[in-house]
Amino acid sequence: MRRLPTLVLLAALLPSFAWPDPALAQASRPNASLAQAERSAVDLKQGMTPDEVQQLLGKPRRTALRGTALQWTYVWNGSSASSSSSERSLSVEFAAKAADLWYVNGWGWANY
Repeated sequence: MRRLPTLVLLAALLPSFAWPDPALAQASRPNASLAQAERSAVDLKQGMTPDEVQQLLGKPRRTALRGTALQWTYVWNGSSASSSSSERSLSVEFAAKAADLWYVNGWGWANY
C-alpha cells in the first residue's frame, strides 16, 4: 500500500509533463546557447514552482523521481560541436510540500 500515494502523485503530475505549453519550451530548443542558459539559471530561486522553472528554462530533457525528490535535467552543448565532451547539464531538484505541490529545493551544474 506504500506505492499507492506515489502512483496517485505520478498520475496527477503526468498530464502537466505530457502537454507543456509550446511557448514554455523555448530554452530547450537545440539552438538555445549555453550562455543563454547560464543567464537564465541565475534567476533560479529556492521555492519556485515547476511552472516557474519551465517559464525560465523551458522543458527539461530528462525527469526522474528519486525517493521523495523530483529531478529535472537540462542539457546544452558548450560549443557548436556536438561532442558530448562539451555538453553541460543543469539539474534542478524539487521537494514536495504536499502530494501535488512541488517547489525548487536546489540545483547544480555538472560537467563544468
